[in-house]
Amino acid sequence: MENVFIKYEKALSILAAHSNDFPDEERPLNACIGAHLAEDLLADRDFPPFDRVTMDGISLSYEAFANGQREFPIEAVAPAGTPKKTLQNSQNCIEVMTGAIMPAQTDTVIRYEDLEIVDGKARVMPIPVKPRQNIHFKGIDRARGSVIVQKGKQLSSAEINIAAAVGKSVLRVKKMPRAVIISTGDELVDVHQTPELHQIRRSNIYGIQSTLKTWGIPADLRHLPDDRQQMLEIISGLLENYDLFIFTGGVSKGKFDYLPDVLETLQIEKHFHKIQQRPGKPFWFGTSKEGKKIFALPGNPVSSFVCVYIYLRFWFYKSLGLDITPMYVSLKNDITFTPDLVYFLEARLESNPDGTLQADPISGNGSGDFANLVKTDGFLVLPQNKSEFKQGEVYLFVPYRDIF
Repeated sequence: MENVFIKYEKALSILAAHSNDFPDEERPLNACIGAHLAEDLLADRDFPPFDRVTMDGISLSYEAFANGQREFPIEAVAPAGTPKKTLQNSQNCIEVMTGAIMPAQTDTVIRYEDLEIVDGKARVMPIPVKPRQNIHFKGIDRARGSVIVQKGKQLSSAEINIAAAVGKSVLRVKKMPRAVIISTGDELVDVHQTPELHQIRRSNIYGIQSTLKTWGIPADLRHLPDDRQQMLEIISGLLENYDLFIFTGGVSKGKFDYLPDVLETLQIEKHFHKIQQRPGKPFWFGTSKEGKKIFALPGNPVSSFVCVYIYLRFWFYKSLGLDITPMYVSLKNDITFTPDLVYFLEARLESNPDGTLQADPISGNGSGDFANLVKTDGFLVLPQNKSEFKQGEVYLFVPYRDIF
């Protein structure tokens, strides 16, 4: 591909065309938190599987109550976890506990708080009683055979709960790529080191690693010096062991930015290198002969952050066979941006009493000002076909933290 700046939309289409089809694997249920389902979870029985009592009290025939009867001899007791009982005398009642099967020949439950029980008889206090009250009816939540959780869903404790309820001790989930995040640059030292005046700590890779972890992708960390031959040898070895590569830095036009040349020397097919955007113009994406994906992000932390959440996340969802649900918000203030570029603008979200979300742009000091990210929630995507963005206009918003 010719080494030109491509549009944001073109970059997304290329990523979609080169998405993976992650294979499936089976895992025991207790090892599935954070994984992505590769199968639908179906109700193996009706939910609930029987008419379920929802209050401790008595069950009775509403017809007897409607005919004026207020005192009911207790005929039996039905605890939760016991077989279904049957009311033998329609003038009587059965004591029932929460979770029990609703006894046959009864259709209404009255809670203990609305009763007086003396000498084996339950007297109903003068309160309103509705037929069929305090019963969770069979199949009302989900019918047998219906889909409760769709494949592709990332498993939280809620979905693990469902899987256990339908008897899935083993789940089929998507197998995540073996990922490595690689920083580049002689100016970088590790987090435990004290940098000299001319040095900074490696931080991008830890943020990206944490992001991937929330997506269910474990990733190793590596570092490359600004030496072409060493980069060539180290990357060549890493290509044997990993499926997904995320580089930070060394991808622009600086004298020591060897990475694009090294990748092409290793016969990685380049799909694009530059995008018409701010921040994050120099962004390299390619595929090895074995289908391994290489994302080479800019070194400036805000730029790499943008590329992870705008592009890497898009590719990841496509590889799962999913689409990202778009989120739209309105601008709180007017914005002017004259370059003919798509603008990913850091913004903080505000929730309004009318139920709308507004994005309040928070100005930083360029793509190196990653401290500004702690004050914001995501990026507004401002299109490149205009330069004036007015208060109240609605635009796409890409969050990088849980909203509220």
